[in-house]
Amino acid sequence: MTKLVFAVLLVLSLLAFTAAAAEMTGYISDAKCAKDVAKVESEGHAGCAAACAKKGAALVFVSDGKVYKVDDQAKVQEHAGHKVAINGKVEGDTLKVDSVKM
Repeated sequence: MTKLVFAVLLVLSLLAFTAAAAEMTGYISDAKCAKDVAKVESEGHAGCAAACAKKGAALVFVSDGKVYKVDDQAKVQEHAGHKVAINGKVEGDTLKVDSVKM
């Protein structure tokens, strides 16, 4: 019984840790370009991402080789193609954005 309680507490603490707000650095990209993470971090990506965003493409956040959906597109719209620091929470594959800065 003690092991079960310990296991449950461990899982809950890990879930709380992953949902904690943090600052992450990465790139705002469009979903299509983000399929090639190396392309996102290369020169010339900013113009492509900005053009795709203007056409209505969903924006995503790419950090450390991972691609995250963005919960509030309006908060990242002006940063399409840019390297940014985002404060927010990761929940599954979605980033809940609190703030964005260049």
